[in-house]
Amino acid sequence: MTLTGKRILLGITGGIAAYKAAELVRLLVKAGADVRVAMTEAATRFIGTTTMQALSGQPVWSDLWDARVNDAMGHIELSRDRELVLVAPASADFMAKLAHGLCDDLLSTLCVARRCPLMVAPAMNVEMWQNAATQRNAETLRADGVQIVGPASGGQACGELGMGRMTEPADIFADVQFFFQPKRLAGRRVVVTAGPTEEPIDPVRVITNTSSGKMGYAVARAAREAGAEVTLISGPVSLPTPAGVARVDVRTAQEMFEAVKKDAQDADVFISVAAVADYRVKNPSAQKIKKANGHLSLELEENPDILAWVAGQPRPPFCVGFAAESENLAQNAKAKLAKKKLALIAANLATETMGRDDNAITLYDAKGEHPLGRGPKLELARKLLEHVAGKLTSRK
Repeated sequence: MTLTGKRILLGITGGIAAYKAAELVRLLVKAGADVRVAMTEAATRFIGTTTMQALSGQPVWSDLWDARVNDAMGHIELSRDRELVLVAPASADFMAKLAHGLCDDLLSTLCVARRCPLMVAPAMNVEMWQNAATQRNAETLRADGVQIVGPASGGQACGELGMGRMTEPADIFADVQFFFQPKRLAGRRVVVTAGPTEEPIDPVRVITNTSSGKMGYAVARAAREAGAEVTLISGPVSLPTPAGVARVDVRTAQEMFEAVKKDAQDADVFISVAAVADYRVKNPSAQKIKKANGHLSLELEENPDILAWVAGQPRPPFCVGFAAESENLAQNAKAKLAKKKLALIAANLATETMGRDDNAITLYDAKGEHPLGRGPKLELARKLLEHVAGKLTSRK
């Protein structure tokens, strides 16, 4: 996908990762984007304005009082014709400013005064990223609709290891490409379930599984990127809510079922990614079960089949199931597709993908088999939603 004619303002803040902004500008310009660069004073200590001007082909801006802008209103004029403001790297200090609406230089004032969407790529020391204040600021930005890209984990300039590295320019570039993709699901309501469920045995023990929720969260994000109104019904996971997505937290299969019954009724698309427990304890103990000699027996009863219930409605949404199999992938996926009367099923080998950031998915529907290949879960989620959008169009 090219970015020909797309108007982007790239903001650069102070940090060693500022050098990566040069490669990011190169990628954007090579793809045809019109890139305007604004830098904080601290950013100029790490990379020169001459470098950024040469790569972008445009003057670089850093002074709130720059006389080149009419009426000294650079914070207004510089963003008004832009379709996206991207700040990469975004320091902890700059994220704090954005979260609290503070603006004391050109870039922060420009971000507060903008009319277009904002995307930020954090870059900082691992302890700074994990600091409670930074995490609160990140969550505030997400709630305000700001898309946060990364950060990544790895070695840092200070010599420490951990989360905080700026996402690599090629990956940020990919996110920008998808930001500009056609909103093929605009006007559609999509409900996604994600994560495991927990079925209590007693107040401290549960029956659960190893689902990380990563695939479901990637699907919710991809649906939102495609323009849909998205509700994410999530089991207990430690993942940030994708920007612009409404999240409903549940614990048990029955709680997830009740949430689905409420939200899926008027959905256009229902995507069941959650690893819902098939069984629950019939009579969970009100008190912690003490260890005793001999065996412990638990009587189990079947949980509701949430996906089958949605697909069985008189006028069901476009239903997509996920099949995490340990063997006979195609055979089991096709059987599930037919049994539950689904429009589409995405299948993978659970033993190869549980908890990982990548996946290998094959889609099955009435027309056959559609391999998506192996790749990052977000990339596969985007391919899945592209396939679903095409099916919805052909349904009209």
